Amino acid sequence: MDIEQNYSKKYISHHLQHYQFNLTNFSFVNSDINNQSNNFWLINLDSMFFSIFLGLIFIFFFYQASKKFTILVPNKIQTFIEIIINFINKNVVEILGEKNYFVAPLSLTIFVWIFLMNLMDLLPIDLISNIFKIIFHTSQNIRSVPSADINVTLSMSLGVFLIILFYSIKTHGLKNFIFNFFKHPFDYKIFFIFNFFLEIITLISKPISLGLRLFGNIYSGEIIFILISSLIPWWLQWILNVPWAIFHILVIFLQSFIFMILTIVYISISRLPVV
Repeated sequence: MDIEQNYSKKYISHHLQHYQFNLTNFSFVNSDINNQSNNFWLINLDSMFFSIFLGLIFIFFFYQASKKFTILVPNKIQTFIEIIINFINKNVVEILGEKNYFVAPLSLTIFVWIFLMNLMDLLPIDLISNIFKIIFHTSQNIRSVPSADINVTLSMSLGVFLIILFYSIKTHGLKNFIFNFFKHPFDYKIFFIFNFFLEIITLISKPISLGLRLFGNIYSGEIIFILISSLIPWWLQWILNVPWAIFHILVIFLQSFIFMILTIVYISISRLPVV
């Protein structure tokens, strides 16, 4: 029993480690020897690689499909892409109240990119790691789900946060943007300091909640897949893996959709005139 518990503990711990690169000494981190997970100067190479790789797949696929939009009779791929574009554009118009040639492509990129990153969670736990072990002869674990890395989700939400600031300053002007922190929600001088802290917390909580929501849902799904693989014999894993994977497909879509919708809503709010 102790041997099985130790094996499960090592298996789970190993699969939660990233393939990291240390910028202080320009070397790869051996997670089995040096536990430097708290080092700020570490880059999760696996998250970086798969997020960029999936982003390039998205760009290449949509670019190739865009060349065929002039065809009178659309094929299945063109029809599928048009459905996605119309679906996202409809949400943008309904929330913003108008067509926007920046927010719509941004929403499309966010939705498809996050969906592809989340979709990696349906791959077998050890598949990518074993492929890398065969090709590069490394014992390090490779995590193939970028959205299960809090650094990736918070980075994306930080990008959305900067866009929110841009639209807020563009709409209200820098002076009014700063002044609104002291004026709302209570337009009394005695509440100026209270308003400032309340508005700052409200503003900062948007990107934090946006990134943590996506991370928490995808990370928890990854943990369940790891637990199934570590605690159940391989020939019985399909009994739990298949139902959970089917349910997780819904989670993958919903989290992509929620991130996109909240991005549009936050941008829409930042463009509204302050009463």
